[in-house]
Order: sequence, then structure tokens, then C-alpha cells
Amino acid sequence: MMPLTMAKAGEENTIIKIGGKEEARRFLKSLGFVAGSIVSVVSEMNGNVIVNVKGSRVAISREMANKIMV
Repeated sequence: MMPLTMAKAGEENTIIKIGGKEEARRFLKSLGFVAGSIVSVVSEMNGNVIVNVKGSRVAISREMANKIMV
């Protein structure tokens, strides 16, 4: 298990757990980040991470990406 920020670009990973406070978990869940979903990192730039989750591309901060364990 590792944070999403350590995943290689283009590699598909399964979300195992979402950490952080309840508010952060609720926000990530609303974007489609739930345990069991497939997620892949598209690119990283300026500290932000662009990921593909449930067929949508979403940009999240490095801080939020560190809460997603794959």
C-alpha cells in the first residue's frame, strides 16, 4: 500500500483506503475516489496531480493525493 503520489503515470491502481479527516474523505468521495475504484495518474505538474478515475480526469493537490492509498 502506498500513497497515490508514488504511483507511476499511466499505471492503473486500485484504491484501497482514503485517509484524512471526514471533510477531506467526503470531498474525495464526491469526486469518485472510493475504495475499490480503479485510478491512474495521468500527469504531475506544479505539485498538482491529474488522475483518471471512473472515466473522468480530475486535478487534485499533492496533499489530497497523499490521502489516497493504492
